[in-house]
Amino acid sequence: MLKSLVMGVDIGGSHITAAVVDLKKRKVLKETLIRRSVDSQSDVVSIISAWSSAISQSSLSAESAIEEIGIGMPGPFDYEDGICYIKDQQKYDSLHGLNVKTLLSESLGILPMKIRLMNDASCFLQGEAFGGAGLGFSAISGLTLGTGLGSSFYCDGLAVDAGLWNSAFKDGIAEDYLSTRWFLKKYKMLTGENVQDVKTLSLLAEEQKQAAEVFSEFGINLGDFLNIVISEQRPDAVILGGNIAQSFPLFEKNLKSRIYQENNTIPILRGALGEEAAIVGAGSLWYPVDGKAPAESAERC
Repeated sequence: MLKSLVMGVDIGGSHITAAVVDLKKRKVLKETLIRRSVDSQSDVVSIISAWSSAISQSSLSAESAIEEIGIGMPGPFDYEDGICYIKDQQKYDSLHGLNVKTLLSESLGILPMKIRLMNDASCFLQGEAFGGAGLGFSAISGLTLGTGLGSSFYCDGLAVDAGLWNSAFKDGIAEDYLSTRWFLKKYKMLTGENVQDVKTLSLLAEEQKQAAEVFSEFGINLGDFLNIVISEQRPDAVILGGNIAQSFPLFEKNLKSRIYQENNTIPILRGALGEEAAIVGAGSLWYPVDGKAPAESAERC
């Protein structure tokens, strides 16, 4: 019988967000959502304590005991065995080489087998496929557009990290053209002025021609890159997430025009779950596919 309520956790470089996920309704129970800042450059005990405290507080908000936990965690990481290999990234250096699954299970007082882990970028697509914009599609390509470029591919119930950020593209790599730094660099090139972030630039684009031109060119770049991805992965749909995707209407026209020159029927969708996508995705690691958990049953298409 399907266990209805599980814990979904999203761990980032400076925060943890935890919430109970209802697997039958495929959504977060909002009253259980907890978000806390974490000093990722602290010692092992402090980090594990901060994580377990947030998870425990969220669990207490549920009407029944929560036993299974799914966690989205940044890499590099051995997600099956729970070993952290993050190093020299100004975060979680103290966890390098340690079994995080064991440490966290001891702190929470549960068995290590009750914890499942997944790459954090993949959790976004996992969540959208399970209960968001990707529901009903069998194979999905996903990009998270923000400070960096995250990429994943979903098939047979499981999203995997596609690692496309450093793919050769134009005069450099994909992340050079599909991340926040490209927006800031391009805007300064056009105007000689600095802008704080993409959100600020999106507000300027409503009235300023140069700002609007930056988004238009971004749509062309993204379309060109996605045509490459689509030809390789052959997905049923593409889903975009991350902070830059919040400005989707500003580059949607050029993006779809570029895509539909080569792939005239594939849906290009913006993620529907926002920041909850990774939490839903982490929780869905406990949803059985053909009688097994996704991580146990899926094979990449």
